Amino acid sequence: MGKKVKKENDALCKDTFDPLPIESKKPATVVLMLSSPEEDVLIKACDAIYTFAEKGDENKLCLLGLGALEPLCELVTHQDKLVRRNAVMALGIMATNGDVTSALKKLDIIPSIIDKLSPEEDSVVQEFATLCLASLSVDFDCKVKIFDSKGLPPLIQLLSSPDPDVKKNTLETIFNMVQDQPSRQGVQELDGVPPLLHMVTSDYPDIQRLALNTLDALTAAERDARAVFRDQRGFEKLMEFLNNKQDFSELHAEALQVVCNCMEDGESLRFIHKVAGVSALMRFILSPTTAPEVRANALKCIARTAQSSEKRRLLHEQGVEEALVELLSGDGDHVKMAACRAVAGMSLHLSSKDTFRELGCIPAVVRLLGNSDSVEVREAAGHALSNLTHDHQPNALAVHEADGVKPLVRLLSAGASSPGSVVHAAAALANMAEQEALRGHILSHGGAVRALVEPLRSRNTDVLVPVTQCLAVLASNTEARAQLRSAGAIPPLVNLLRSSHAEVRCNACWAVSVCANDELTAVEMWRHGALEWLQEINQSLSRRSRFSETALLRLLDSNLSVKYSLTGRLASTDITSDGFYDAGQVHAGQKVLSLEELSRQPVNQWRPVIFVNAAAEVHVDPSEARPDSPPSMRSKTPSRGKSRGRRDEDKRKDESDIKQQQQQEASTEKPWSVPFDPSFRALCAQASASILPLGDQGDVCAALARLVSEAMGGAVEAERWHQFSWELHLSQLKAELRSNAIPVGRVCRGIYCHRALLYKCLSDRVGLSCTLVRGEYNRAWNEVLLPDEGDEGTPHIRGHRTPLLTAYIVDLMHQPGRLLKSNTPAAIQYQTI
Repeated sequence: MGKKVKKENDALCKDTFDPLPIESKKPATVVLMLSSPEEDVLIKACDAIYTFAEKGDENKLCLLGLGALEPLCELVTHQDKLVRRNAVMALGIMATNGDVTSALKKLDIIPSIIDKLSPEEDSVVQEFATLCLASLSVDFDCKVKIFDSKGLPPLIQLLSSPDPDVKKNTLETIFNMVQDQPSRQGVQELDGVPPLLHMVTSDYPDIQRLALNTLDALTAAERDARAVFRDQRGFEKLMEFLNNKQDFSELHAEALQVVCNCMEDGESLRFIHKVAGVSALMRFILSPTTAPEVRANALKCIARTAQSSEKRRLLHEQGVEEALVELLSGDGDHVKMAACRAVAGMSLHLSSKDTFRELGCIPAVVRLLGNSDSVEVREAAGHALSNLTHDHQPNALAVHEADGVKPLVRLLSAGASSPGSVVHAAAALANMAEQEALRGHILSHGGAVRALVEPLRSRNTDVLVPVTQCLAVLASNTEARAQLRSAGAIPPLVNLLRSSHAEVRCNACWAVSVCANDELTAVEMWRHGALEWLQEINQSLSRRSRFSETALLRLLDSNLSVKYSLTGRLASTDITSDGFYDAGQVHAGQKVLSLEELSRQPVNQWRPVIFVNAAAEVHVDPSEARPDSPPSMRSKTPSRGKSRGRRDEDKRKDESDIKQQQQQEASTEKPWSVPFDPSFRALCAQASASILPLGDQGDVCAALARLVSEAMGGAVEAERWHQFSWELHLSQLKAELRSNAIPVGRVCRGIYCHRALLYKCLSDRVGLSCTLVRGEYNRAWNEVLLPDEGDEGTPHIRGHRTPLLTAYIVDLMHQPGRLLKSNTPAAIQYQTI
């Protein structure tokens, strides 16, 4: 018998299991099923994930944590159509969660999703693929990836999809992408504007809104998009959309924004003007059925459009002013505010200024300024008035006649709560104050100047520019300068000279130059350092301006002594008076000490200070000047019968009284005054009595020169003037007076600089016009203007002949009374060594 051997199968069993129903309530199990090689399992797993994720963000995050995202991204490209569709659905619904979107950014899924936008895919795949792209396109990097992956062409094609969900998701994706310039240009090149415009009349509000918002982004930035919009009769379509007040009223604001964008384009506005589109827009705005919020948005469009001069002209030709004036009394603060801003924009057009005044716009705006409880409305009304009155006197007068000054002053005082109110109120008041009559009316209210003080301390240059301008205009009035001093405006004004903002600094210089016309105001500006700041500004090539130069000259005009020290020249219009002094040449940036400060210095070896004073010094007894001062103490002699202790007590009391008296006298010490110069006073009297009657100007100049020469040592030969011992004489005077300051009348041996000074001061007192010019090395001279005897003059408008005037240098040293024609060798020799 043979051995039994077990029979083995040569192959595995070829039979398979019957289909098994797979059920699982665990998300982790379903996620594991995404790795199955069987299509049926994958279809059911993807469908289960979609259903689970659709229930909320918590489930989406759970799936993200279980690792469902990576296998789903792989299944998007699966060969089986049903697997692919379910995977796209699951991925699309999960992508609506922000955390899932952030995770998807790290995976290279965008090209695969874009492939699912092809026409071969069914609408469900397209819906969820666009849903995924809509979520991803919010991120900038993803927008760039979609654009670089050629995602725009299929998206533009899907705008014509019959499926509303596909349209909505596609629109949302395109809207996100057109926030960037490359995508905007791409949509324009792919002819995306017509389908967008077509979808404005969709039956679905979400699609309408997205279409309008996308058109807004395109037309706001792309000129070509506005051209296509115009060619596609976009304005007419939107006007039809706006006139449908029942179905589309909720979207009117978005539609108006697109219209506004197109109105900002010159060519589009001209087209709208040609088809009377602005009139249609105005009719829509004025319609009683138009909601106030929509009307306010429409007015904002008008205000934005009016920023261009060409567009203002076209709007003016359409008569937009009448509609704006009517809306000033509209319902709601938003409408009134928007109307005021539109008026402000249109007021930049000169013809519109007149039209607004003729339509009664100014009283309506003033009423809003004074009666409205809204800060925004009052600020907008102030803006309208500032533009209406800019360079327009009739409108400025109309504001006055409408009693607009008082509310403008109140608006100016509201600086803390509304800086914009200060800007517009100050600008309007400055425009009005340019007329002298209105300036007085503004100041009569009493609060305008005080209201300017606090804004002067602002750091906001937008506030400071109109405030300083208003201050400069108002300060041309004497009363205003007094109010400025009492209100404490001078310190902050002077401080603005240091501003780094060019316009603020120039306006501050302008105000200083105007205020310097008042002596008391000029003194206060000197005290707060205005001179030093102006000198520093004028030494800077970048900050120097004609305003700073004028301000410095005007400020120096209020102190001729400092002017002569700094500039070395006094014009014939600079009339010296008692207290004038010559402290010598001072370089720019150096401080010029006062005459009192110079007088109190110890006697030194430097050149003396020469001063002028023909007024007698008044001596005032301190006890008479102050009624509350105690009477002077008399010495007390002790009585004979008193004890020694009593006498000691009286002695201590007397010593205490004497000490108290000395302290009282010290505290009531008379203020310093310029010493009286009787010799100069006598020279003034002599000049008035003997020289003025001569009549002829040349004779007066020569006679006065001889008088000055005689008073200061007589003629000195040109070759020997250095032997003229004037320095010793002045040193003796300084020692005698124990002061560095010497009265000009005491100088008996003077040279060029002393004689020229005396000649100028005497000329100013007898009415003879002459200059005083400082040269080098103690040279100084006077220049006078006299008729040229050899010229017959120039004809006057009435037939009379006006003689030509010629400048002469007056010789006070060598041949006193000789008149040297300016710029001749003899004159130049007199002026130089």
